[in-house]
Formats: sequence, structure tokens, C-alpha cells
Amino acid sequence: MKNKYFNDAIIGGKNITASYTLNGELLRIMHSTPDFRQFLDFFHTGVKVNDSCIIYLHQDQNNRYNQYYTEDTNVLNTEIENTYFKLEVKQIDFVSIKNSVLIKRYIFKNNNSIDLNVNFLIHSKLLSNPNNMVGSKLENNVLLQYSHNNTMCMFSKKEINSHQLNDTDNNIGSGVIHDKDYIGMSSDSSINYEVGVIKPGEIKELDIYLYFVENEKVSIEEMWKNIEEIRKQDVLKEQLNVEKYWKKYVKDHVNIELKEENSEYNKRFNKIYKRSILLFPLLTNKETGGVAAAVEVDENLTQCGRYGYCWPRDAVFITRAFDKVKMTKEAEKFYKVFCKNTQSKNGMWEQRFYTDGRLAPCWGYQIDETAGVVYGANEHYKATGDKKFLKDVLKMCENAVKFLCIYLDNIFGIHDDSDVVKNEIEKIYHTENRNKLPVSYDLWEMHEGIHLYSLASIYSAFEAMFEMYDVFKNEYEEKNRLKLESINKLRKKVDMYKKEMEKYIKEHMYNESTKTLKRNANDEITDMSVIGAVVPFKMYKPDEKKILNTVEKINMTLRTYTGGYLRFEGDHYRGGKSPWSITTLWMAMYYKEAGENKKAQECLDYIINSANEHGFIGEQIDNSTMQPNWVIGLAWAHAMFILSL
Repeated sequence: MKNKYFNDAIIGGKNITASYTLNGELLRIMHSTPDFRQFLDFFHTGVKVNDSCIIYLHQDQNNRYNQYYTEDTNVLNTEIENTYFKLEVKQIDFVSIKNSVLIKRYIFKNNNSIDLNVNFLIHSKLLSNPNNMVGSKLENNVLLQYSHNNTMCMFSKKEINSHQLNDTDNNIGSGVIHDKDYIGMSSDSSINYEVGVIKPGEIKELDIYLYFVENEKVSIEEMWKNIEEIRKQDVLKEQLNVEKYWKKYVKDHVNIELKEENSEYNKRFNKIYKRSILLFPLLTNKETGGVAAAVEVDENLTQCGRYGYCWPRDAVFITRAFDKVKMTKEAEKFYKVFCKNTQSKNGMWEQRFYTDGRLAPCWGYQIDETAGVVYGANEHYKATGDKKFLKDVLKMCENAVKFLCIYLDNIFGIHDDSDVVKNEIEKIYHTENRNKLPVSYDLWEMHEGIHLYSLASIYSAFEAMFEMYDVFKNEYEEKNRLKLESINKLRKKVDMYKKEMEKYIKEHMYNESTKTLKRNANDEITDMSVIGAVVPFKMYKPDEKKILNTVEKINMTLRTYTGGYLRFEGDHYRGGKSPWSITTLWMAMYYKEAGENKKAQECLDYIINSANEHGFIGEQIDNSTMQPNWVIGLAWAHAMFILSL
């Protein structure tokens, strides 16, 4: 599989998420969850015009491109003009709201003075491996590319003119494919549709359907029935239904007064805000509430550990943004379903999961994943005032807080023999980990140790837990005195932990000479994550002297000449020289908290000016081009944008 690092455009609906290049090449299709499974190695389309070889729509030296979304929708339009033949192709991609179908509409217009005889070719290769091999079959005018688990059905209302199930690479370049076989073992196959002669000024259309089947859930009979029903659809009506659905979705979730579009800046602002609303559901598992960090960018692990997973920590920021755009049901499901299903027996959460709740590949333990969930659950309650939700998640949060206590005991050397439940959990964990808790990674998952961000997240979790208890204080006083006694006992313990944290930070994470905070107990490297102690975790106030000094140091060391911010000094991830959208928006949030609205706006302006043409925010920004240069459409970044408003 070739490396496909940039998902320039993203569409989806029902249980499909798909990504594209700016030239309209279909890169990835995720089904039936936003993170698993990804089908495509490649999906190439092209035309043979008169006696030409194949002209690929996504790359040809004579092609010109223009791409845009239908306003306020996840319907993607790519206009392709072949200047040699003066053939105009409009490609319209969208996902059905009702079915697991991606529809690709092609509208051909002859702007030449001569007739153009056009054949349309598709060369598709699915990801295959020895334990789940892909084969192909041509049946009932449908190309079936299938494995043990899944089937991709490719068809149109038109008849397939020719096909090649094996060795397509040998002759696809000629634009002529041929094969006697109806079934083959190749993971890549091709089909050809005869569009026919298009006269000067004439327009012809071709609609392609990609229908996805989970073989265990859909019988062969049901599959063929669904294919015939899809074929009978009025495709233009289906497109209009999809557009109507997304326009209404945006209207229902816009929760601010949008800017008057009398300037390019205001247009970009509105585009990013609405694109954030349109992106969030494409990354959210509708069954569990789990949220993928992004559409995957690096299956081959060439530059990162992959992104197509749900990190509880990231999702806590994202669900806060959900609440800001009236996606409260999705936020609630994350805590009530995803978090409950993924919490370990000892109360903690691991690093990352698939959005369906299964444990994903991990490389370390991170205490802020656990602390963040408690903080986030309380934030969701504060946004909705839903006491029933709070009751539903209270036990889950209590178990998490018990684990946080064990973590702090491990740091501070505190042991309380009277706490039977905590000691049982501790005993289990000590047995599994050779008498010690694992060392926690930091926010960036690159350094092991004790970190200020982690301690601040624990501080916020403790605060959140007692805010939740206070909601039910009257109820406990009237009906459950034992519970009240237990809470009071825990409160005393937490007060002790807070003092210990304050003492530990003063001794190990504070530079007396510069009067600044340190990111951990081991080095003096300036790190943006220390801002988390102010925003969102409120361990410190934004105008405290040590915070002001720390912010000044951050500006001297992490702010680039373009106005964006790095993560930390000496960062080597992908060169380490590109500003991050998350860190820049974090500074916007800090400045807003500090009442410095002009500086906050400067940070926000940086993000608005560096998003791509569709309104997607990149994880990192190239200083020289001011364009995203890694992970386009990062959920955490879009969430921080919403929160910074």
C-alpha cells in the first residue's frame, strides 16, 4: 500500500467515512465504523477518449482542477478539465443517508469542436493479506471485490462494457481491458463503461455505486436485493436528500451568530466553524459514542503510530466541543457507553481504543486518560444539567478516582491500610506489574515520568468528583448517611493529596531562579502542556506570577515567526519545526481566560488563515506555505477551535 498522508477532503454518512485528494482521488473508505475497516489500497478512475491511452482523472499533465463542497453539506464536487481534449468532467461524491452506499456521479461535457468517444475505466485494488485474501467476481453486472469479512460491490445502471479481473496493471495504461474470466484471485480488478460519443456542447452522465457489505451480517440474498433497490433509486433525488439532510444538520447545530460574509476572513471563519460541525459526526461511532482522532493517514507506520483510534483524553476535549454545538446526545453516549465499556476493572482507561470500544494497539500508560474522563463527565453535566446522566456515570467516576488515588500514593509513598477497596485494587495492580504501577507517559506520549499536565488533570478530576457529589448532597443527607460519611472521608484524603501535589510541584516542577513552572521533574524544557494547569484544569489562575512568567518563556521559545506555537523545545516529531494548531489554539484559550482578547484573536486568526480551502484544520502548519502539512481534519484541533470561541 502506498503512503497516503493527506486527506484533503472528507465525506460520509450512515456508516461510511471516505477521504479524497484535492484532485478527487478516493483515498480511503472506512466501514462500518469511522476507524475500522479501511478497504482501499487504491481506487483510480480514468477516461479513454477516441484513440488515446487512459487519462487518469486524478492526475494528468493536461488536467485542471477545482474542488468544493456543496454549501453546508458533505457532498464533494471536483471539476476536472482535460485541456487537450477539452473534455469537462464534474465528479460528485456523497454517501447515502439510508444505506451503506457511496455514490459517485460523473457529468461529462464536450467543450471541443469535434466528437469525443469516451470510455470510463475504474481500476480498484482492495487491501489484502494472507489471512483475509481478496478475490473478485463479475456477476449480474456487478464487480464484487470480496474477502472473508467484507464485500465491496461496484455497479451502475449501465452495463459493464468490459472487465479485467487479473493482471490489470499490464494493460490498463492503454485504456483497453479484456478478460475471459468471471472470477479471479487478484486483489485489483478493473471495469469499463462505454459513455459513448459526446457531440460538441453535449452532456452525458454516469453514476457509479459502491455498496459495502459485512458478510456476517448481510446474507447473499439480502445483498442482491439491496443492490437492485439501490439501482432503482433516482440518483439526483438521493443527492438532493443528502444535501437537505446536511444543510438541516448544520442549521440545527450552529450555536453562535455567524459572521457577515463581507470579507474573505469572515467567509473562512464561517467555513471552518461549519466544517467542524460537519466533520464531527463523520468521526463518531454512532453505536458507542467513541470518536476517532482523525481519518487514518499512515497505515504503514512510516511517520507515526497511526491516528485512526479513540483516545479518551482527546475525546474529552472533543465532547466539550460537542456540547458547544448542540451535539449533547453524542457527548452523553461517549461517557455512558464508550467510557463505561472501556474502563478497566481497576478504574483506569488505557491509552487508546477502536471506536467500537475494543482495545487498540498501545505503547504506554497515561494517567491523564483516566483523570480526563472524570473531568469531562462533569463538564458535560454542567453543560446540560442532566442529573440522570450524572447518576449513570457516578460509579464509573468514583472507580476512576480511586485509581487516581493509587497513582498518587505510588508517587508520594502514601499507604492507607484502612481503605479495603483501594488496597484490593492496588494488590491486583501490583501483582500484575511486579510491585509497582507503570510510569506514566506525558500528554505528547513521548516522555515517561511525573508531569505537571498529569497532576493538573488529577487535580481537576478531584474537583469534578466533589462537584458531582455536591449535586446529590441533600439526597445523601436525607437518605444515605453512610454515603455522606464515605464522601467526607474521601474529601479529607483528597485535601491531603492536593497539599502533596502542591508541595511536589514546588519542589520538583518550579524553577526558583526564573520563577517559572516546569513540565516535569526531570528537565527544564519549555512545553506548551503546562498551560493545561490553567486551561482547562484550573489548578492555577491565569494571572498568577509564575503563570505569567511561564507564558513569557513559552512566547520566547515556542512561538514561531509566523505566529503559531510548537509543542516543546527540541521536538523531533516530523522535524519538530512546524507549529501545531492545538498548541496555538491552547494559547488562544489561555489569553481569553486571562482577558487578553487581542492576543487570543491573533492566535485564532493564525488558525483561520492556515486551514485548507475546505475549512479543515491541520494538526501542523508549514511556516513557509501557511498550509496544513500533517493530519488534515484533526478532531481535537477542530474541537479546540470551537472551544476557543
